[in-house]
Amino acid sequence: MPSLPSPTARVRAGALLASAATLLSAGLLQPATAAAASPVKGAAHATAAVLDLDGTGRTPVIHGEDRAYDTASIVKVDILAALLLQAQDAGRQLTARERKLAEPMIRRSDNTAADTLWRQIGRASGLAAANRRLGLTATTGGPGNRWGLTRTTASDQVRLLRNVFDAGGPAPTALDADSRAYVRTLMSRVLPEQSWGVSAAGAEGAGRILKNGWLERSTTGRWDVNSVGEVTVGGHRCLVAVLTDGSASMSDGVALVERTARAAVA
Repeated sequence: MPSLPSPTARVRAGALLASAATLLSAGLLQPATAAAASPVKGAAHATAAVLDLDGTGRTPVIHGEDRAYDTASIVKVDILAALLLQAQDAGRQLTARERKLAEPMIRRSDNTAADTLWRQIGRASGLAAANRRLGLTATTGGPGNRWGLTRTTASDQVRLLRNVFDAGGPAPTALDADSRAYVRTLMSRVLPEQSWGVSAAGAEGAGRILKNGWLERSTTGRWDVNSVGEVTVGGHRCLVAVLTDGSASMSDGVALVERTARAAVA
């Protein structure tokens, strides 16, 4: 006879489902409109990349196959970076309108704000232009207005995070100090119900600095669930990117992300 899940597991799963329902009703959960290439049916996959900013190396450690995954909402960090680069090129700060869109896009994962800023940066071509300057080599913008179907790798996401968190590293970043601080601030102020993910790998009581993404694929009913950010482990600051696909539910995907993040930094 199969074993039943523990009461703790049932409570946690229920809380995640309730969170997903709340986000969906608020318009924050990615709609199941994707129709591009989908994960293998019945299989969940995960890849993690970790870079110890306080270590001696500057090459991320990859756990799993460093292949491309759908970004879902983690691409919103990349959209914001592209917006900031365009503002820098124009010799200006973000406008009040741009900030009014950027802040909920990161903190609440607001999709309407992302739609507007995706168009403003020039959609996939604008993202590609920014990514060339940021050193990303394996990220392809989604078709048309489908920014959530941007494809990326865990190693590319660490490259993006380095532009925000690793200003003292050997590789220069195109983002200036004010831009980097702005991205870090927004990532540190995500809503409490969206603080799952790579934060599970950090020290107890450490602040959360992350961006998560989740997307149910209409072609399979399976979930893409991702998380990127900075965590503190053993007194070291680590950049962590975990990308997954093929989970049977959002709660399964969250659990997979958190297990993978913990194992990757152990």
